Amino acid sequence: MISFVKGKVFDLTPTYVIIDNHDIGYHIAISLNTYAKINPEEDLLLYTLQIIRDDAHLLYGFYDPLEREIFKLLISVSGIGANTALLILSAMTSKEVQQVIANEDVVALKAIKGIGAKTAQRAIIELKDKILKTYDISPETGIPTVTSPVKDEALSALEALGFPKKRSEKIIEQILKENPEINLEKTIKEALKRF
Repeated sequence: MISFVKGKVFDLTPTYVIIDNHDIGYHIAISLNTYAKINPEEDLLLYTLQIIRDDAHLLYGFYDPLEREIFKLLISVSGIGANTALLILSAMTSKEVQQVIANEDVVALKAIKGIGAKTAQRAIIELKDKILKTYDISPETGIPTVTSPVKDEALSALEALGFPKKRSEKIIEQILKENPEINLEKTIKEALKRF
C-alpha cells in the first residue's frame, strides 16, 4: 500500500498529476479541489490510495487526509466507483460532502454527473451515521462540533492498539476538556492510564 507520494511535479492536468520521486514518475488521479491547491513550482506531497484491479494498479491522490477519508467512504457505496467519487470531490469540498450527507441533501448529490436518485439515496443511507460519528458533524448545520487533529490521531492510535472506539472517544474528549493544549503523545499516554 502506498500511503503518500512526495516529489517534484513532472506533469499536471486537472485530472491527474505525475510526481517525480527519485526518477520514478507516479501517475496519480486527482480531484479538481486537489488540483487547485497544487503549486507546480514546489515539491508536492499527496496522500494516496492505491486500488488494484485485474487490469490496472491505480493511484488516487489527495492534498489532505480528510479528502482521502471521504473518498474511501464514497467508494464503499455500491454504485459509486473511484472515478465517480473523484467527480463528487471535484464538485464539492470534503466538508461540503460531509454537510450534504449529514443534511440528507439528495438534490445536491443528484446534481453531480453520474449520480442518480437511487445512488444518492444509497450514499446518504450508508454514510450518514459514519459521517456524523466519525467527524462530529451536527446534522442541523452540517458543521463539525469539535474538530481536533489531536483527538482524531489519538483515537486512530488507540483503535490500532485494539481499544474500543466509543470508550476511547469518551476518554480522549475528557482529557482534551481538562487540558485543551495537550499534545498528541501526552494525550495517548494519559488515555492508556485511564483504561
